[in-house]
Amino acid sequence: MKKQCVAMLLAGGQGSRLYALTSKVAKPAVPFGGKYRIIDFPLSNCVNSGIDTVGVLTQYRPLELNSYLGNGQPWDLDCFDGGVHILPPYVIQNDVGSWYKGTANAIYQNMGFIDLYDPDYVLILSGDHIYKMDYNAMLQHHKKVGAACTISVLEVTMEEATRFGIMNVDENDTIYEFEEKPKHPKSNLASMGVYIFNWKDLKHYLTVDEADPNSSNDFGKNIIPLMLAEGKKLSAYRFKGYWKDVGTIASLWDANMEMLNLNGGIDPYDDSWPIYSRKPIKPPHIIRENAKLSHSMITGGCDVDGLVENSILFSNVTVETGAQVKYSIIMPGAVIRAGAVVEYAIVAEDAEIGCGAHVGTSPTGEEGWNIAVVASDVGVVPGSTVAAGAMCTEPMKGGAAE
Repeated sequence: MKKQCVAMLLAGGQGSRLYALTSKVAKPAVPFGGKYRIIDFPLSNCVNSGIDTVGVLTQYRPLELNSYLGNGQPWDLDCFDGGVHILPPYVIQNDVGSWYKGTANAIYQNMGFIDLYDPDYVLILSGDHIYKMDYNAMLQHHKKVGAACTISVLEVTMEEATRFGIMNVDENDTIYEFEEKPKHPKSNLASMGVYIFNWKDLKHYLTVDEADPNSSNDFGKNIIPLMLAEGKKLSAYRFKGYWKDVGTIASLWDANMEMLNLNGGIDPYDDSWPIYSRKPIKPPHIIRENAKLSHSMITGGCDVDGLVENSILFSNVTVETGAQVKYSIIMPGAVIRAGAVVEYAIVAEDAEIGCGAHVGTSPTGEEGWNIAVVASDVGVVPGSTVAAGAMCTEPMKGGAAE
């Protein structure tokens, strides 16, 4: 049962900045890129990196995510001596236990699971980022430099650096200071939320942190600063590829649009690093005689008889005659009725846009764009309007959603 490295994937986040899109599912289960869920990317990275033991820590609205993961077969993680394991919070005897209080506490509560595999190293991941990364290359770097912890970083602009945990490093990329969302950052090396720890060190610091009643039980706020304060060697691992935190409506829309640009975002056609997913069993899509398509992704089960341009249609989407879909993301099972217009918008699963309705607005002048959102299972009634940037979360009775 011994493993060199076990991955722990933090997938319990509510994703409150995605508002209506996470009202019924956890953020890692949100559909992305036509046929994927956000969690597919870190899971596929694990498989492609040769890591076959993954604990997935769930908490907020876990049902759909748990069902999606199943036994891990789509990611080749249904192996007997490892595989994917769903790890929700639990209560042991004498009512000891609680919801996960923070990222570090989530790992602390699952130390028993990690000990089952007696690993030398533990890889900590977030379940809400879009990227391709070879974790094995990062592990080799970790071992080579003899670090107690290695943190993957990428260069951002100094303006963006105020939104991240920032690593200040010496000429050997050894971290000597960590700043959490600094107002005046000293460097532009931002943490990606990907960590590799020596398990013995991590186990010690998780135990110390849990005993501190004043701790936030968080890696960035507590564990990393404590290790630095006690002189442990922490190393920065520089990542050069595409990485996107899709924690907001704007960033989720942007990352999906970048999927249409094979030179600017994630390339789903790269056979050397495939992204695995649980594929729905749907018939081939049908493009009818009135359809006009350009620069879009259309997946299985779609029925299109209108105009679709610069958009992504997930499985089983219907676009009726005369409907227009522009610069939008239409999630599984959604229906765009005849004559409706959807532009610069995200339409969530099983929503219905009524005949002649108008969702979203094309940007004009220097105002930029604001993405309109229609939540899952919501019906937008015929002839009504959902304004740019509006959040339609309940069935409309007519008029306009602002």
